[in-house]
Amino acid sequence: MAPPCGWAYKRMMQSGFFPLTIAPVLEALNYAGILLFAASGAVLAAEKRRDLVTFAFFAVATGVGGGTVRDLLIGAPVFWTRQNATLGLCLGAAMLVWSTPVRFWTSRVLLWCDALGLAAFSTYGVAKALAFGIAPIPALLMGVFTACLGGIIRDMLAGEPSIIMRSELYVTAAALASGLMVGLSLAGLPSYAAGGIATLAGLILRGGAIVRGWELPIYRR
Repeated sequence: MAPPCGWAYKRMMQSGFFPLTIAPVLEALNYAGILLFAASGAVLAAEKRRDLVTFAFFAVATGVGGGTVRDLLIGAPVFWTRQNATLGLCLGAAMLVWSTPVRFWTSRVLLWCDALGLAAFSTYGVAKALAFGIAPIPALLMGVFTACLGGIIRDMLAGEPSIIMRSELYVTAAALASGLMVGLSLAGLPSYAAGGIATLAGLILRGGAIVRGWELPIYRR
C-alpha cells in the first residue's frame, strides 16, 4: 500500500500509525464513541416514546453509521461485521436507556452523549484512515464523517431537524479534533498523546457550543 507522500509516510511511521497499527488508547476511544452515540440514539427513541425494538434500531444505526461509511470509503472491512462487541455495546446502551426512568434522559443528556461521541469518533476516524494509507487531508475528512454521520442518520430516522443544521458549532468541533489529530501525528507526537489532545480540544469546542452557544457567523446577504 503506497504512502500518500514521503514526509507523511515518515511521520506516520514515527507516530506508530502505519502500517495498520492503531494505539490501544484510540481503540478505547472508538468503543467509547460507539457506546455514547448508541446511547444518544436510544435517548432520542425515549423522547419519542418508542418501543424496545426501535430503541435497539436507533442505537445500532447511530453507533455504527459513521464508521460504516468511513470503512467503505477507505477500503477497510466494515468494523462491526468482524466481531460481536460492537453490536453488543449498542444493544447494551439501548437496554440501559430502556430500563431507566425517562427523567434521566433529557435533551441535555442527548447533547452531551453526542458531544463526547463526536470528539472520540473524530480522533479514531483519522487514526484509522491514516493507518490504511489515506492522505492527510482526506483522512481529516474521514474523521469528520465518522463523527457526524451517525448523528445525521439518527435525526433522519426520528424525523428531527439534523443537528448539523443548527447554528451552534458541531461539524466545526469534529473538524478541529480531526485536524489536530492529523497535524500532531504528522509532527511525530505519539499517537496516544495526539489522540488525547485532539479529543479534548473537540470536546471543549463542542461543550462551549452547548453551554455558551458558540457559533460561526451565518450567511446574511
